[in-house]
Amino acid sequence: MAGAYRQPDGKDVVAAMVNRIAHRGPDACGIVELVGLEASVVLGHRRLSIIDLSAAADQPFAKDGLTLSYNGEVYNFRELRMELEGYGVRFTTTSDTEVVLEAWRVWGTGALRRFRGMFALALHDARDDSLTLARDPLGIKPLYVLPRGDGVVFASELKAVVAAVGDELRIDPAGMVASTLYYWLPQDYEVVRGVHKLTPGSWSTYHRDGSVSRGVYWHAAQEAARAAAGARADLREVLEASVEAHLVSDAPVASFLSGGLDSSIVTALAHRADPAIEAYTIAFRAEDQRLEAMPDDARYARIMAQHLGIRLHEIEVSPDVVDLLPRVVDILDEPIGDPAAINTLLMCDAARQAGVKVLLSGMGADELFGGYRKHLATLLTARYRRVPRTLRTHVVGPAVRALPVAVGQRGLRSVRWAQRFLTFAELGEEEAFRRSYTLYDRDELTDLLDPELASAVDGVIDHHRRVYADTTLTDQVDRMCLADSRMFMAGLNLTYTDRASMAASTEVRVPFVDPVVFAAAFSIPGSEKIRGRTQKAVLKDAARTWVPDQIIDRPKASFGVPLRAWVTNDLRELVDDVLVDGELVRSGFLRRQPLVRLVEDQRSGRRDESKQIWQLMSLEQWYRNARAAGVAAP
Repeated sequence: MAGAYRQPDGKDVVAAMVNRIAHRGPDACGIVELVGLEASVVLGHRRLSIIDLSAAADQPFAKDGLTLSYNGEVYNFRELRMELEGYGVRFTTTSDTEVVLEAWRVWGTGALRRFRGMFALALHDARDDSLTLARDPLGIKPLYVLPRGDGVVFASELKAVVAAVGDELRIDPAGMVASTLYYWLPQDYEVVRGVHKLTPGSWSTYHRDGSVSRGVYWHAAQEAARAAAGARADLREVLEASVEAHLVSDAPVASFLSGGLDSSIVTALAHRADPAIEAYTIAFRAEDQRLEAMPDDARYARIMAQHLGIRLHEIEVSPDVVDLLPRVVDILDEPIGDPAAINTLLMCDAARQAGVKVLLSGMGADELFGGYRKHLATLLTARYRRVPRTLRTHVVGPAVRALPVAVGQRGLRSVRWAQRFLTFAELGEEEAFRRSYTLYDRDELTDLLDPELASAVDGVIDHHRRVYADTTLTDQVDRMCLADSRMFMAGLNLTYTDRASMAASTEVRVPFVDPVVFAAAFSIPGSEKIRGRTQKAVLKDAARTWVPDQIIDRPKASFGVPLRAWVTNDLRELVDDVLVDGELVRSGFLRRQPLVRLVEDQRSGRRDESKQIWQLMSLEQWYRNARAAGVAAP
């Protein structure tokens, strides 16, 4: 969706934005201009038809003085419809869109907490010429907002805003610094100055006199604290209900099946509700798996598919990454350096070619149930610090750092993990957690960047500290999970999933990323999420009802790609030509000598810097794209 409020060139701006995001909705396109006595609004929409496939449900959707442009799905729309009919509301379509509009008419902003789904919406009320923007509780669907003149411009993707008014905009160096530290962009940071993301769980109403009203209807820290203080939820019941709710569709639905626990749970529960459901998985070239030391996830996906008796579509990833990198950077919209987006893109491409519009994903379980290696590793730092300091400093540390991360064409994953662990093992809770998943410590990052950006580095680190501390939860595992759900999940995983799936004109739904599941997760003590060295223990207990032990008890595997192989082999020339001699170096953002040293460490096998190099390559390409679109340098 896209729109403009109180903009004299609103029609042209919205037309440019809608054209730029045509991939998000190839089934229908609409632009409506509404002119009031003192304010005008232009709403645009690209439709991917999922519920009520008729033209009657196309958007922008207007009815009795309200006009709605809405991106996403509200899964409980049928229940809400029945309730609204009890108030005398009469419906003309079978769509969730009309339910959202009528719910707003009856309950106003109170409707937002009633919606179970993923959404970003813009609603114009002709009674007072106001425009309200709102976003779902956990930030599944995006909404970029640019205050401009006396009003506002907004769209589902940053590139749409840039396409329309790029020559008015400027790159924000603080956002580039944040991307370099995290390899993604936190919710509170802008990479194009002035274009912010509406906060998940919030709404903003723009009035014709130029004033703005704002509100928060769902706050993650408050909801987590409330759940922790309340009764324990029945996790099995909650998960079954969530997956069933996420299956509502008038278009075909399939599932991602990586072979891991989370996607296996979602696929198993979806199969219980729809025995005809099919699944998609990713496989890699054998030589790439060896260099990355990757587990063979496809084998476990086959086991799970056979257990359920469902059809499994396997997609081998052997892309030309030299050509694919620029495409992925453009798709991802923000400077995001996580190549896992390629997996999502290729699976969604294959599903769409097979006629599937909707896919279910297991994303979100790791954040809510303590499933990442960083969660366990941060807990283990306290145990490590009980080892005598002399032994840690003079024996363990030097020995681990001296080990190569690869020998010949075979990667040594245990060495990479051990070296990573030592970078945060001596730190306190918040700092150790941050360092466990960011790409650099403070000194490494300030050495790599323009010295004048040191204050921006400190600002990004302070921001993490504030978010982590913004809780009353007393359990360390829960504090980490809450921080991840507010930053990592929204800033990285949900962002790349939305962009990669919508680039293929498909919709990915995430049953774990749901307010009811969120509350259930925080109603369970952290000690049951990580039990000894067993992660997601309570989720594994629940899963034994639906998933074979062979899947549940397998080692943790990330949803990744053979990144070391790509950086070491496929991208070697591109790293030299595009990054080392690139615009970021010429502009002064990156310092050349530390960058060259980082690349040499990767190629020698002394250290694994593949993720850092991929992120910097992505940032370089993003910077070039933004400048080519007219956005001014910092």
